[in-house]
Amino acid sequence: MVTGLLSMTEKTTRIVQSKENNTFRKLSIQVGLNGLSFCVLDTISNKILAFEKVSFKTPSTPYLMLKELKSIINQKHDIGSDFSEVVVIHKNNMFSLVPKPLFNSEELPNYLKFNAKIMATDLIAFDEIPNQEMVNVYVPYTNINNYIFDIFGEFEFKHSGTVLINTLLNQARISSEPICYVQVSEKEMEMMVVSGKKLIFYNQFEFKTKEDFLYFLLFSLEQLQMNTEEIQLKLFGAIEEKDPIYNLCYQYIKQVSVFIPHNPSFPLEELENEAIDFTILSSM
Repeated sequence: MVTGLLSMTEKTTRIVQSKENNTFRKLSIQVGLNGLSFCVLDTISNKILAFEKVSFKTPSTPYLMLKELKSIINQKHDIGSDFSEVVVIHKNNMFSLVPKPLFNSEELPNYLKFNAKIMATDLIAFDEIPNQEMVNVYVPYTNINNYIFDIFGEFEFKHSGTVLINTLLNQARISSEPICYVQVSEKEMEMMVVSGKKLIFYNQFEFKTKEDFLYFLLFSLEQLQMNTEEIQLKLFGAIEEKDPIYNLCYQYIKQVSVFIPHNPSFPLEELENEAIDFTILSSM
């Protein structure tokens, strides 16, 4: 008997077209304590076949997150089971960005001990961020990785920050003024500041109210000594112009806009109503 899962979650499912070419399908899964997302790509036609999102009404635990993942995979829903490639994206705040000249793969726990509560048994992984001389050190959800390996065999996993940083930097235009990007979801914000083609700042925050959102935003900009009169704030994700969060930000930062990230492989004009998370889409 499964207890609590139905009352804890809200599901959104969207099927774009029927499943074909099963041996040429790619599955991308994003896992986090606030929800799960699944996206299936036909790598021949380059079409999104299915998308499913599960939002937890209250923050979950790695154990319950795995339980929900097993339920979805076992029922298969519209996701299916045959894939040529599987990618898992771990979304959590147990990470640290390390300059590559200071990085030593033998010292991984030391990069995280001041940022996150880690156990001696935790697996620590790292992703190199291309063209930035930077390494993202993080704790993946080991129970999720073990389960995915048991079901699908070899797969690739990354941290959500790695995907978002790399994708936005590749499309950012060189600007004389810094740009602040914020990906907004129901309970989380991912904030990234770039100047030119260089990453200045990246972090994740959980928020409950629009005032929480504003506090994390303004406090971070203050610590970076950014001028709120000059910086461009580009919001994207679960946000629209004139939303309460947008209106509140506009009171303190004048250059605010809702940003539609560019993805040449998947025109967002066709997908913006599908609620597909930009990070999971970028991993495809």
